[in-house]
Amino acid sequence: MFWWFKRHSDLLRYEARELPTGDYELRVVDPDGTERVETFDDPLALSRRQAEFERELREEGWTGPHGWNL
Repeated sequence: MFWWFKRHSDLLRYEARELPTGDYELRVVDPDGTERVETFDDPLALSRRQAEFERELREEGWTGPHGWNL
């Protein structure tokens, strides 16, 4: 699943997904195109990190999430 956050004219995208290995990934693409990846071994850890990450974004002035499920 993909989500977008917006701040002024900047867009930040992040994706949460299960990998073929059975691990989980949180991939962030910053407005400048820089990518960051965090890997987790269970879905609960990913879910907790997503909630923390979205809270951090809101504290930094981002709005969202804006997105859809693929």
